[in-house]
Amino acid sequence: MTALAEKRSGAMAAPEQETVLSVEGLTISVRTEAGLRPLVSDMSFTLGRGQTLAIAGESGSGKSITSLAIMGLLPPPAVRVTGGRILLGQTDLTALNDEAMQDIRGNRIAMIFQEPMTSLNPVMTIGRQLTEAIEAHESMSAVEARSRALDALRAVRISEPERRLRQYPHELSGGMRQRVMIAMALALRPDVLIADEPTTALDVTVQREVLDLLRDLQRDLGTAIILITHDMGVVAEMADHVIVMQSGRMVEQGSVEQVFAAPAEDYTRALLAAVPRMGRGAATPAAPRASQPPVARLSDVEVTFDLRSGLLGRVTHHVHAVAGVSFDIRKGETFALVGESGCGKSTIARAMAGLVPFRGGIEIGGKRVDGTRADLLATRREAQLVFQDPMAALDPRMRVGDLVAEPLVIHRIGTPESRRAKVFDLFERVGLTREHVDRYPHEFSGGQRQRICIARALALDPKLIIADESVSALDVSVQARVLDLLKSLKDEFGVSYLFISHDMAVVENIADRVAVMYLGQIVEMGSRAQVFGSPIHPYTRRLIDAVPVPDPRHQRKPLERLATEVPSPVRRVGDSPARLPLRNVGDGHLVVDWQQDGIPT
Repeated sequence: MTALAEKRSGAMAAPEQETVLSVEGLTISVRTEAGLRPLVSDMSFTLGRGQTLAIAGESGSGKSITSLAIMGLLPPPAVRVTGGRILLGQTDLTALNDEAMQDIRGNRIAMIFQEPMTSLNPVMTIGRQLTEAIEAHESMSAVEARSRALDALRAVRISEPERRLRQYPHELSGGMRQRVMIAMALALRPDVLIADEPTTALDVTVQREVLDLLRDLQRDLGTAIILITHDMGVVAEMADHVIVMQSGRMVEQGSVEQVFAAPAEDYTRALLAAVPRMGRGAATPAAPRASQPPVARLSDVEVTFDLRSGLLGRVTHHVHAVAGVSFDIRKGETFALVGESGCGKSTIARAMAGLVPFRGGIEIGGKRVDGTRADLLATRREAQLVFQDPMAALDPRMRVGDLVAEPLVIHRIGTPESRRAKVFDLFERVGLTREHVDRYPHEFSGGQRQRICIARALALDPKLIIADESVSALDVSVQARVLDLLKSLKDEFGVSYLFISHDMAVVENIADRVAVMYLGQIVEMGSRAQVFGSPIHPYTRRLIDAVPVPDPRHQRKPLERLATEVPSPVRRVGDSPARLPLRNVGDGHLVVDWQQDGIPT
């Protein structure tokens, strides 16, 4: 029996399964000057052992606040449960005090949060945070706890797990931090696992392996999973039952087959229609840009970071984050970088923004990024960066309207009145309203914060926008609107994009040209039709095969788990990685010789 058939068989047997969690008429309200205002109204569902319930809906629909209520993490006294019950077995969680909930949290109910950087303690090592969570609930020695933490990191396929235990959160990429959060949740083998956008920051191959790990956990321990996600492909692949939420209410629920095959509500149909699907982008030919002048040009760019050890703190190793990358981005073109976390995509973005030192050449608008101070200021006006983690990119002490207007103030553009008018226009163009302008970042959901970051990047009307996972935190309907906005800006103003993403379906629908990266080097590069329609390198094919398909009936061919240790970009001083020359296989389609590059296939 296939994994999909096993999952569907389990779904049919759901009524006979032991109920682990039951939510009855849950109402969550926030205290306002006008009185209590409901955020979630009359929500009810049951979750059986070994089942997966997916909760889908737009940002602000009440998905995450429901999970916080189950965990007992609502911020008192402003937000609280004002009706209904949450039963874990026979225990009513809404009636427990904080001390009793501490015994349940992490042990019987665990949660993977949406934003890993704000969920991890920045002043504690990864190892200490993992062992602290384990020791808080299980009686074992420090050596045993460290061994359990190491096993958990290996289970989520993180490179150099022993070294990661000694590192701090800021030393890891966004995808690696999310894997640490998943490892922390899996280490205690809970009865219920709440996963709030657990694969948002992960590339498709690791996402696939993490989803397989969650299935293994269900099979071995009967763990029940509540999956909160905007990725309808993940919903189709993982869920037995689906709840669709809008404005704090359940608008539709049913089996995953029912919801996908015959959605009853217009809102559900609109959500499914907005999902980017592989194959749609290839049908739309990319506009030829070969005659356009380059907006940005990279020539043999290298970025390395020093690692020190020993009593004298000498440099003994280098992290070869980017190892000889060259490409150009033409006017009005969307150039996409794809690859696994840690391959060097975000490092290239930071080098182009002048945020990390590099060797080689980077030009934006004809001016060198490492040139004079005047050149650097000019390139920063011409190229704007949208960061991966929106909460870390926004100053929590400033109103979001002031944050969006800040680039205009720095570059002394316009009057206070004209800046305010531009902020209003930008907010409306990214799907927010004028009422949002005077709020603070913590008052928004993760998806809304990312839209604010995009609005800020658009403020200076740049020639190049470097979008580092810019739509990864958005639900599908807002994602579709933002992608349409990016396309319209490209058509209207000729703005170019460096689009960095792990979502292959999104890349296929928006990119003109695509470069696939592995361990700091490009292994395949070509037009959208070449890379997605006729991929040559086995690693590219592996990335495409790992993309979840938003159809519960689709049976994907199994993706082999790599038996070898994940390769590392860390090398001893003097031991530089071998350069992998790209060869033209026809019409500008470039690929390395995979029979000699040592890249896992």
